[in-house]
Amino acid sequence: MLPDLSQMDKVVQQQINDSYRAVTSSAAPRAYGDTGKLLMAAEYFEAAEPFYLRAQALEPGEMRWPYYLGHVYLAKAEPAKAIASFERALSIKPDDVATLVWLGGIHVDQGQPELAEPLYTKALMIQPRVVSALFGLGQVALAKREYARAVDQFEQALTADSRESIAHYPLALAYRGLGNTAQAEAHLRQQGRVEVGPPDPLLAELRRLLQGPVAEENRGIRAMDGGDFKAAAEHFRRGLELAPDSASLRHKLGTALSLMGDTSGAFDQFQETIRRFPDFAQAHYSLGVLLALNGRFPEAIDRFTAAVRYQPDYVEARLRLAELLRQTGRPDAALPQYERVMAIDPRAAEAQFGYAMALVQLKRYDEARRRLSEAAAAHPERKEFTEALVRLQAIAPGPRR
Repeated sequence: MLPDLSQMDKVVQQQINDSYRAVTSSAAPRAYGDTGKLLMAAEYFEAAEPFYLRAQALEPGEMRWPYYLGHVYLAKAEPAKAIASFERALSIKPDDVATLVWLGGIHVDQGQPELAEPLYTKALMIQPRVVSALFGLGQVALAKREYARAVDQFEQALTADSRESIAHYPLALAYRGLGNTAQAEAHLRQQGRVEVGPPDPLLAELRRLLQGPVAEENRGIRAMDGGDFKAAAEHFRRGLELAPDSASLRHKLGTALSLMGDTSGAFDQFQETIRRFPDFAQAHYSLGVLLALNGRFPEAIDRFTAAVRYQPDYVEARLRLAELLRQTGRPDAALPQYERVMAIDPRAAEAQFGYAMALVQLKRYDEARRRLSEAAAAHPERKEFTEALVRLQAIAPGPRR
């Protein structure tokens, strides 16, 4: 049976209902599998499972059904079942690189690097320089405390694809294990969240299934996360053709255009978003960023002010507002903005530093010195605090210790 689809995009509802009617009128395994794929693409993992199980029972020699089941169980946080499903998929198609990598990742997460290593190695033998397999071997080496090998694997992954920003953090740990604190700090500053998965035609097929504005928005987000800003813009445009009154889609289109370097196009989309949705804080913030980059500081301050008015806990916008106020000679106005950021996030290093610099501008040197000392102790990895203390000592010597 189908789950409640009433909260789903109408176009997707129709797709799933049409597919389900094919199931009820046919016992073909593909009918069950196709319905499972649509439900999985819509992130109805629990509902997709019985359709895949039925397809697998009817077509036991087809590897895609246990493969998709493996991903269902990953989404449901059932690693033992995911392992069994991916192993079944490999028994049918032993040289499938995507399955090898996904199965290796589960073993790493389960603290079983010795089981993951041969899977990643085999994937690289079949398809050299697969980024996710190189990254996986780095994780294996890190788990074994083989720090030099871990550094080599993570560096290879970043060389193969610089978008793999998730590799910077474990690479920093590997450098720290080697005692190289300078490289460790450098990679900590570059850490990101983008992980380049294995070449995966079956998941790609799944992601192309759904129709409608929500599906286009999700495809655009994935393309943007992967650094393909042109493709992202195309998806957001297609979504807007279907839902021209979507603030989220229009704002994301502006963001993609900005990342492509099309500043004029981005301006137009952000301004149009604000015209249609005056309280959409993210559009005010994004427009403020572009205005600031173009030296239009008073207008940028107005946009950041609007962003925090409509969304008071918008940390990024409030921090940008504080920074711009301080940098344009209004440190007294910047202080309460920094204070609000630190109230939301007490460990916000950028706000702590900016607050101290505003105090320096106001010649409140003793208070600035105290703030910098406290922040330097709380963030020993951030050298700017100790460097600022040295500079402050030069312009306003404090008591000698």
